[in-house]
Amino acid sequence: MKLGLQLGYWSAQPPQGVGDLVAAAEDAGFDAIFTAEAWGSDAFTPLAWWGRETSKVRLGTSIVQMSGRTPASIAMHALTLDHLSGGRVVLGMGVSGPQVVEGWYGVPFSKPLARTREVVSIIRQVLAREAPVTNDGPHHPLPYNGPGAVGLGKPLKPIVHPLRADLPIWLGAEGPKNVAQTAEIADGWIPIFYTPKSAGMYQPWLDEGFARPGARRTRADFEIAATCHLQVVENAEQKQRVIEAMKPFVSLYMGGMGAKEQNFHTQLFTRMGYGDLAARVQQRFLAGDRAGAAALVPDELVDDMHIIGTPAEVKERAATWEASGVTTLMLSLRSPEEIRRAADLLA
Repeated sequence: MKLGLQLGYWSAQPPQGVGDLVAAAEDAGFDAIFTAEAWGSDAFTPLAWWGRETSKVRLGTSIVQMSGRTPASIAMHALTLDHLSGGRVVLGMGVSGPQVVEGWYGVPFSKPLARTREVVSIIRQVLAREAPVTNDGPHHPLPYNGPGAVGLGKPLKPIVHPLRADLPIWLGAEGPKNVAQTAEIADGWIPIFYTPKSAGMYQPWLDEGFARPGARRTRADFEIAATCHLQVVENAEQKQRVIEAMKPFVSLYMGGMGAKEQNFHTQLFTRMGYGDLAARVQQRFLAGDRAGAAALVPDELVDDMHIIGTPAEVKERAATWEASGVTTLMLSLRSPEEIRRAADLLA
C-alpha cells in the first residue's frame, strides 16, 4: 500500500506551509500528493505550483469536477502538467452534485453516468492522439452542431503530442452503478468514506464492472485510493479529543454537503447502515444546528473512518486498510513532523 498526501481544497484563504508539507512527503518516500476542488480553489493550479519543486511524487487531482471544464479542457490541463512533471500526473475526476453543478457551474446535472462515460472517452481520445477527436454523445457532442452553432466546428487533434496515452484516470464514485462503471472504464477508484468495515459492500459493485466486456482493468491492476485522517496519540484521552474534533467534518458531509432531496453522501452513509443517524444529522444540520448535528456522530464511526491511535494501533489499523483492498492511502497530515512519523510507522 502506497502513501499519498491529501492537500484537499482551500478554505477562506490559501493555506500556509504547504510547500514544506510537499517537500517532507517527497523526502519521506510518499508516492503522491493530491489536491481537490469544491467551489473556490481549483485542483490543477496548486498541484502545478507546489509540484514544481518535486521530482518523484506523483501529482494527483482528488478530484477535478467534470462539469467545471469541457472534457477537452480537462485533457489539456492533464497533458500539459504531465509534460511539465515528466509523466507524474494522475487525473482524478468526479461528477460532484446537483447543487454545485447547477448552482455554481450553471449546467445540467442529469445523467451523470452517461456524462462520465463521454468525458473519459474524449479525454482518452485526446491523449491517444490517433485521430481528430469526435463524440456522438448528447452531453459533449464534438463537433458541436446544436443551438447557437455557426456550423464551422472541426474535429481536431491536440497540437501537443501527449507524453503518455495511458495517463491514469481515476474516478470518484459512491453509488453501485457509478462504482461498477468506474471499475469498467477507469484505472482507479477514489471512494469517499471508504472504511475497512464498509469495504465488503463495494466488492460486488466492483466485480460487476470488472466483468463487463472490454473492461479496462482487472482487480489485480486497479487502484483504490482512499482518504483518511491519520493521527498518532499517546493515550485514550488524546484519542477522544481528536475524535471530537473530527465529528463536525463527518456531520458536514453526512448532512450538509448536498440538498435534502438529493445528497449522495447521506445516501452513502445510509448504505453503510447509518440511515436513521444520517437523517437526524441532516435534519439538525439543515436547521442550522451544526453543533447538535456533530454531537450525534458516534465515536465508533469516526474511529472507523480514520486512523487514530498509539503507534502500535496506527500500524495495526493501516494494515486493515491495506487488507481491505486499498492500494493508496491518502492521508491528511498537518506538519512535516506528522508526515515523517507516518512514513516511519508505515514503511
